[in-house]
Order: sequence, then C-alpha cells, then structure tokens
Amino acid sequence: MEAYCTRPRCPRPKNYFADLDDLATLKTAQQKYCATCGMPLILDGRYMSTKLLGRGGFASAFLARDRRIPGIRACVVKQFQPAENISANQLRTAQQLFEREADVLAEIGREHEQIPELYAFFQITVTSFTPPNHEEQFFYLVQEYIDGQTLEEELTQNGKFSETEILYVLQEILKILQFVHDKNIIHRDIKPSNIMRRQDGKVFLLDFGAVKQITNVASGTVAASTGIYSAGFAPPEQMTGNQIFPCTDLYALAVTALTLLTGEPATQLFDPLINQWTWRSHVTINQHLADVLDKMLLPAVSQRFQSANEVLAELCGQRIPPTLLPKTPPQPQAIQSRSTFSTWELLAGSAFSGFEGALIAIALFSLLSSLIITLSITAVILGLMIFAQTKRWIEKTDLLIISAITFAIVFFIPFLQAGLELSQLVIIAVAASLVAIAFTTIFRLIYKLLSLMF
Repeated sequence: MEAYCTRPRCPRPKNYFADLDDLATLKTAQQKYCATCGMPLILDGRYMSTKLLGRGGFASAFLARDRRIPGIRACVVKQFQPAENISANQLRTAQQLFEREADVLAEIGREHEQIPELYAFFQITVTSFTPPNHEEQFFYLVQEYIDGQTLEEELTQNGKFSETEILYVLQEILKILQFVHDKNIIHRDIKPSNIMRRQDGKVFLLDFGAVKQITNVASGTVAASTGIYSAGFAPPEQMTGNQIFPCTDLYALAVTALTLLTGEPATQLFDPLINQWTWRSHVTINQHLADVLDKMLLPAVSQRFQSANEVLAELCGQRIPPTLLPKTPPQPQAIQSRSTFSTWELLAGSAFSGFEGALIAIALFSLLSSLIITLSITAVILGLMIFAQTKRWIEKTDLLIISAITFAIVFFIPFLQAGLELSQLVIIAVAASLVAIAFTTIFRLIYKLLSLMF
C-alpha cells in the first residue's frame, strides 16, 4: 500500500508498505513512518494518507483511508498549511478560518446530503525534519470524500456548459445555499472549483474555509468581510471589506454560471472601464435566464435577489408548458442576436471604420475626382460596414482581414493612391482610426453620463 507523507516540504513523500496491502494487517498495524523525514503516516491512529489531491491558499488535501471503518472507507484529510511568508496576524486569521471550516462542517455537514460531512478534527505534535530536535504542530480535519470532478475540471475537460446544465447546477446550489443561509452562514467563496459533481450526478458545495457566520441577525447587524475572496467572483461589498449578505453568495454563483456558460475567465466578462458585465456579447441564452443572472450581478446589494429562494422561484417561473399545435400560422420569431458590445469591441470597430473609410475615400477620389460624390459613396459603404458589425456579420479577425485586403489593393494599384506616397497613406488611415476612436469614446462617455442622470 502506498502512503503519502503529509509533512510540508518532505523531499520524497511517497512511501510503500507491502504488508499493508492486506486489510486485516492495515487495521492492526503499528505506526508507520516516512522513510525520508520520519513523519508519522497513520494520523490520529486511524487515517492513512495515500495521495495528494491538491494545495489551496492555506491547506493541502490528501486522499486517505480510515482503517477503523469496515471496508477501510475513503476520506479527505485536509492539513492546515499556510504560506511561509505571511505575518503573525495573517497566520492567526488563517488558523481561525481552518478551525471555522471544521466548526461549520460539524454543524451542517450531517444535516445536508450535498455538503461533505466532518469526520474528525485534531492536531499532532512531531519532531521537525529541518532543523532537527524541534517540535512542530500540525492541524488536520477529516471529511467525506466525494468521488467526482469539480465544475472547473469539467469545464476544462468537456468545454462550455449548455443552458440546461447551467439551470440544473443553479437550482441545486441555490437549494444548498438557502439551507446554509438559514443557518446564518455565508460561504463567501462560490466558484467552479468549489462545486463538485459526484459520479452519480449529485452536486456538492465544497470548501467552507472562508465562511462567515452572521451572529447578530436579530439586531440587524450583519458580519463584515475580512477581505477574503476569489478575484472576479466577489461583489463590490466583499472586495471593499464592507458588510456581506446572502446575496453576496448569489452574486458569486451568477459569475460561476457565466464562466461555465461562456468558457471565459470571470475577468474577461467584466469591463472595468464602464463598470459593467459584458457577458452577453459572449453567449446567447434564454432571455428570462439572462435577466435573472443580470439581477444577481447588480452592484447594489438592495437591487439583487435577497435570498436563494427568490432566485429559485424566478427560475421556476420560466418553465415552458408543453407546446400545442397553433390554430393559426405563427408569426416569425425574431432571431435573438448577440448584443451589448464591450468597450474594446466598440473601439476596435471604430478603428476599423476609420481606417477603411480613409482608404476607400482615397481610392474613390482617385477614380471620380469629385469630393462630394466620393464622400457620399464612402458614407454609404461605411454605413453598410457599421450595420454588418452591429449584426456581427463581421467581427474580430474579420476586421483585420478586411483592413489588410483594402490596404493591399490600394498599395498595389498606384492609380488608387490619389498621388499620395505610401507613408502619407498610412498616416491618413491611422489618423482616421484615431479620430474615430476619440469620437466613439466621447459619445460613449456622454451616453453613460446621460443614462446615469435619467
């Protein structure tokens, strides 16, 4: 049987004991020690770590076997393992969070089947490896092992989630969150890597190391955040260290849904220049679900759904009844297009339009020698190009390809250059792009100011 040493920085943590392959021997064996560093391998007299599962911010997780349970049950052993470069205050906070996770799992793990159950919490004192003859203390919690994959792993392996899959995940996690919030607990770290789907399809909420308990709900006092959050998933009140609420978790759950739907990192779905989520330009989904997600993502706490049950009720309201054959021919349904351009898309489109407009105007003036006719035709062509961009018939790499083709045509056909040198052509085209970007930026800011005022 392979045994994995849990001492941090053990140079060769893998050990093998042939005699422990026999379950009867494993149940009664005396303590085993790491051949490299001398660390005890049977923790608390019963848990044998066999594999490193992963390392987090201040803990490492190991797959282990409980030799006191019939069948030698699999479990997860988490070891408190903070970074070496943190301050004494940070160390105390990290240890408090680790102990709080054990407290929360002990309170709610047995009460909800989709939250891992706590089996044990203990500490051991051992002789240090380096320097020798010193004592070290290690803290462990042991919890239920969920045999499956996190949603982050599923996204990497299988790609973007479908709308149906997202609805299932939302409904399952919302039910768990309502239970957690009813216990006056806020998770504070909802994200794909903290949601696991077991092999039978059941979804679990993991990692309660960042939880915050609301201790004075009756008096209206809500717990303040301690600045612990995952970038991209935390709402404004959590990032600024202000009071947090149940809808803080709902915000993070909405971000989780968007990253799974789009396959994009959360930071790519938010535009800090306009302080808005721009996820709708990445995926098209049912309008009702999109509106629910947008409401969960509102920056103002008071404007979001205030409970998981509210979101569940809204999601259930979108269930479509069985389709019946219509008595009259149906009206053609408008195709839902991807809307909401991000700031970068608007600026790129402006640069493209300015560049193309300048080259087209130069080429047309070379052919027609009439400024009015040239400007009129150029305006029509630009209008068609802008319309094509709004419909997303041309976007992203299309803009570069079209610009390159237009420039190549003007470059290789001298009589389309209006007597200008190559350097002058480039300067005029680039200047037109910059002017277009400037005008777009100004009008965008004016629009945002007016929308805030009215």
